[in-house]
Amino acid sequence: LSFAVGVTKTLTDKVKAGDLVKQLAEMTGGKGGGRPDFAQAGGKDENKLLDAFKEIRATIESKLS
Repeated sequence: LSFAVGVTKTLTDKVKAGDLVKQLAEMTGGKGGGRPDFAQAGGKDENKLLDAFKEIRATIESKLS
């Protein structure tokens, strides 16, 4: 699995791409990181992918509300 996360610079004070991609990678058995506006990661367990996306969505929604 490969992930790339981008966050507009106007939102990096609330949501950081590096934090999101690390969360995705950890949930799918991988590693990753990057800058507040762009980050990349890899994962291994595709069976956990949908749950990881649901959790990331909840994380983003909580930080933006």
